Amino acid sequence: MSDEYAELRLFPLQTVLFPRGRLGLRIFERRYTDLVTHCLRADQPFGICLIAAGNEVGEHATPETVGTAVRIIDWNQRHDGLLGITVEGERRFEIVQRRTPAGQAQEATVRWLPQPPTTRLPSALTPLADLLERILNQLDGVYSELPRDLADADWVSARLAELLPLPNEARQQLLEIDSAEERLALIREALDSEPSPRR
Repeated sequence: MSDEYAELRLFPLQTVLFPRGRLGLRIFERRYTDLVTHCLRADQPFGICLIAAGNEVGEHATPETVGTAVRIIDWNQRHDGLLGITVEGERRFEIVQRRTPAGQAQEATVRWLPQPPTTRLPSALTPLADLLERILNQLDGVYSELPRDLADADWVSARLAELLPLPNEARQQLLEIDSAEERLALIREALDSEPSPRR
Protein backbone atom coordinates (compact mmCIF):
# COMPACT_ATOMS: atom_id res chain seq x y z
CA MET A 1 0.00 0.00 0.00
CA SER A 2 1.34 3.47 -0.85
CA ASP A 3 2.23 6.10 1.75
CA GLU A 4 -0.96 7.92 0.77
CA TYR A 5 -3.14 5.15 2.23
CA ALA A 6 -3.15 3.09 5.41
CA GLU A 7 -5.15 0.45 7.29
CA LEU A 8 -6.59 1.57 10.63
CA ARG A 9 -8.85 0.13 13.28
CA LEU A 10 -11.60 2.59 14.18
CA PHE A 11 -12.96 3.84 17.49
CA PRO A 12 -16.14 5.87 16.79
CA LEU A 13 -16.97 8.32 19.61
CA GLN A 14 -19.32 11.18 20.45
CA THR A 15 -16.41 13.58 20.23
CA VAL A 16 -14.02 15.14 17.72
CA LEU A 17 -10.25 15.13 18.24
CA PHE A 18 -7.75 17.09 16.14
CA PRO A 19 -4.07 16.41 15.46
CA ARG A 20 -1.88 17.26 18.47
CA GLY A 21 -4.89 17.14 20.78
CA ARG A 22 -5.18 14.67 23.66
CA LEU A 23 -8.05 12.57 24.95
CA GLY A 24 -8.51 10.23 27.89
CA LEU A 25 -10.58 7.10 27.23
CA ARG A 26 -12.07 4.44 29.48
CA ILE A 27 -12.01 1.05 27.77
CA PHE A 28 -14.57 -1.58 28.75
CA GLU A 29 -15.82 -3.33 25.59
CA ARG A 30 -13.85 -6.42 24.54
CA ARG A 31 -13.45 -5.25 20.93
CA TYR A 32 -11.76 -2.04 22.12
CA THR A 33 -9.64 -3.82 24.72
CA ASP A 34 -8.40 -5.98 21.83
CA LEU A 35 -7.84 -2.84 19.72
CA VAL A 36 -5.75 -1.22 22.47
CA THR A 37 -3.75 -4.40 23.06
CA HIS A 38 -3.00 -4.71 19.35
CA CYS A 39 -1.97 -1.08 18.95
CA LEU A 40 0.28 -1.14 22.03
CA ARG A 41 2.02 -4.34 20.94
CA ALA A 42 2.44 -3.25 17.32
CA ASP A 43 3.08 0.42 18.17
CA GLN A 44 0.37 1.37 15.68
CA PRO A 45 -2.18 4.19 15.65
CA PHE A 46 -5.93 3.78 15.45
CA GLY A 47 -8.61 6.12 14.15
CA ILE A 48 -11.06 8.22 16.14
CA CYS A 49 -14.17 9.37 14.27
CA LEU A 50 -17.27 11.22 15.33
CA ILE A 51 -20.34 8.99 15.33
CA ALA A 52 -22.70 9.96 12.51
CA ALA A 53 -25.37 7.41 13.48
CA GLY A 54 -25.61 4.94 16.34
CA ASN A 55 -24.11 4.76 19.83
CA GLU A 56 -20.68 4.31 21.40
CA VAL A 57 -21.72 1.02 23.03
CA GLY A 58 -23.33 -2.01 21.40
CA GLU A 59 -23.87 -2.38 17.67
CA HIS A 60 -21.31 -0.87 15.30
CA ALA A 61 -21.92 2.85 14.89
CA THR A 62 -21.61 4.61 11.55
CA PRO A 63 -18.66 7.02 11.72
CA GLU A 64 -18.14 10.28 9.90
CA THR A 65 -15.84 9.90 6.92
CA VAL A 66 -13.08 12.20 8.21
CA GLY A 67 -11.31 11.40 11.48
CA THR A 68 -7.96 11.61 13.23
CA ALA A 69 -5.37 8.88 13.68
CA VAL A 70 -4.23 8.73 17.29
CA ARG A 71 -1.43 7.02 19.17
CA ILE A 72 -1.58 5.75 22.74
CA ILE A 73 0.85 7.78 24.88
CA ASP A 74 -0.15 6.48 28.32
CA TRP A 75 -2.27 3.76 29.90
CA ASN A 76 -3.24 2.68 33.39
CA GLN A 77 -5.52 0.39 35.36
CA ARG A 78 -8.28 2.56 36.78
CA HIS A 79 -9.72 2.32 40.30
CA ASP A 80 -12.88 0.78 38.82
CA GLY A 81 -10.80 -2.02 37.31
CA LEU A 82 -11.17 -0.77 33.74
CA LEU A 83 -8.36 0.14 31.39
CA GLY A 84 -7.69 3.85 30.95
CA ILE A 85 -5.65 5.24 28.07
CA THR A 86 -4.51 8.66 26.90
CA VAL A 87 -4.19 9.22 23.16
CA GLU A 88 -2.68 12.01 21.12
CA GLY A 89 -3.88 12.98 17.65
CA GLU A 90 -1.39 12.58 14.81
CA ARG A 91 -2.99 13.29 11.44
CA ARG A 92 -6.34 13.48 9.68
CA PHE A 93 -7.65 10.83 7.36
CA GLU A 94 -10.61 10.11 5.10
CA ILE A 95 -12.22 6.67 5.09
CA VAL A 96 -12.08 5.04 1.67
CA GLN A 97 -13.51 1.64 2.62
CA ARG A 98 -14.90 0.43 5.94
CA ARG A 99 -15.37 -3.10 7.27
CA THR A 100 -17.35 -4.24 10.34
CA PRO A 101 -16.11 -7.67 11.45
CA ALA A 102 -18.35 -9.33 14.03
CA GLY A 103 -17.19 -8.88 17.61
CA GLN A 104 -14.21 -6.72 16.62
CA ALA A 105 -13.49 -3.05 16.15
CA GLN A 106 -14.28 -1.65 12.73
CA GLU A 107 -11.44 -1.54 10.23
CA ALA A 108 -10.88 0.88 7.37
CA THR A 109 -8.68 1.69 4.45
CA VAL A 110 -7.99 5.39 4.81
CA ARG A 111 -6.44 8.13 2.74
CA TRP A 112 -4.24 10.60 4.59
CA LEU A 113 -5.35 14.22 4.31
CA PRO A 114 -2.85 17.06 3.80
CA GLN A 115 -0.64 17.97 6.74
CA PRO A 116 -1.01 21.71 7.38
CA PRO A 117 2.14 23.81 7.08
CA THR A 118 3.34 25.66 10.17
CA THR A 119 1.70 29.06 9.85
CA ARG A 120 2.28 31.89 12.28
CA LEU A 121 -0.89 33.17 13.92
CA PRO A 122 -1.77 36.57 12.36
CA SER A 123 -1.44 39.42 14.85
CA ALA A 124 -5.09 40.33 14.28
CA LEU A 125 -6.05 36.95 15.75
CA THR A 126 -3.89 37.21 18.88
CA PRO A 127 -7.05 37.63 21.02
CA LEU A 128 -8.01 34.07 20.06
CA ALA A 129 -4.68 32.78 21.34
CA ASP A 130 -5.18 34.78 24.54
CA LEU A 131 -8.63 33.24 24.97
CA LEU A 132 -7.21 29.76 24.42
CA GLU A 133 -4.46 30.35 26.97
CA ARG A 134 -7.01 31.41 29.59
CA ILE A 135 -9.04 28.26 28.89
CA LEU A 136 -5.99 26.00 29.11
CA ASN A 137 -4.89 27.59 32.40
CA GLN A 138 -8.17 26.47 33.95
CA LEU A 139 -7.92 22.86 32.82
CA ASP A 140 -6.30 19.84 34.36
CA GLY A 141 -6.11 16.25 33.17
CA VAL A 142 -4.83 15.55 29.67
CA TYR A 143 -4.62 19.24 28.75
CA SER A 144 -2.54 20.27 31.77
CA GLU A 145 0.67 18.80 30.33
CA LEU A 146 -0.09 19.47 26.67
CA PRO A 147 2.83 21.26 24.96
CA ARG A 148 1.56 24.68 23.89
CA ASP A 149 2.21 26.38 20.56
CA LEU A 150 0.17 29.57 20.80
CA ALA A 151 2.01 31.13 17.85
CA ASP A 152 0.95 28.35 15.44
CA ALA A 153 -2.35 29.10 13.68
CA ASP A 154 -3.20 25.42 13.14
CA TRP A 155 -2.53 24.48 16.77
CA VAL A 156 -4.60 27.39 18.09
CA SER A 157 -7.50 26.68 15.73
CA ALA A 158 -7.53 22.97 16.60
CA ARG A 159 -7.45 23.49 20.37
CA LEU A 160 -10.21 26.11 20.23
CA ALA A 161 -12.33 23.78 18.12
CA GLU A 162 -11.88 21.04 20.75
CA LEU A 163 -12.44 23.21 23.82
CA LEU A 164 -15.06 25.81 22.93
CA PRO A 165 -18.69 24.82 23.61
CA LEU A 166 -19.48 24.01 19.99
CA PRO A 167 -21.88 21.35 18.68
CA ASN A 168 -20.09 18.22 17.49
CA GLU A 169 -21.40 18.88 13.98
CA ALA A 170 -19.54 22.21 13.98
CA ARG A 171 -16.38 20.57 15.31
CA GLN A 172 -16.57 17.98 12.54
CA GLN A 173 -16.92 20.73 9.94
CA LEU A 174 -13.82 22.42 11.35
CA LEU A 175 -11.87 19.13 11.30
CA GLU A 176 -12.61 18.69 7.61
CA ILE A 177 -11.16 22.12 6.73
CA ASP A 178 -7.54 22.05 5.51
CA SER A 179 -6.78 25.73 6.13
CA ALA A 180 -6.06 26.98 9.65
CA GLU A 181 -6.93 30.52 8.55
CA GLU A 182 -10.36 29.42 7.35
CA ARG A 183 -10.93 27.44 10.54
CA LEU A 184 -9.99 30.46 12.67
CA ALA A 185 -12.27 32.71 10.67
CA LEU A 186 -15.21 30.38 11.34
CA ILE A 187 -14.35 30.17 15.03
CA ARG A 188 -14.17 33.96 15.34
CA GLU A 189 -17.48 34.24 13.48
CA ALA A 190 -19.05 31.76 15.92
CA LEU A 191 -17.70 33.71 18.90
CA ASP A 192 -18.88 37.04 17.49
CA SER A 193 -22.38 35.63 17.00
CA GLU A 194 -22.69 34.64 20.66
CA PRO A 195 -25.14 36.93 22.46
CA SER A 196 -23.55 39.29 24.97
CA PRO A 197 -24.34 38.48 28.61
CA ARG A 198 -26.93 40.73 30.20
CA ARG A 199 -25.78 43.19 32.82
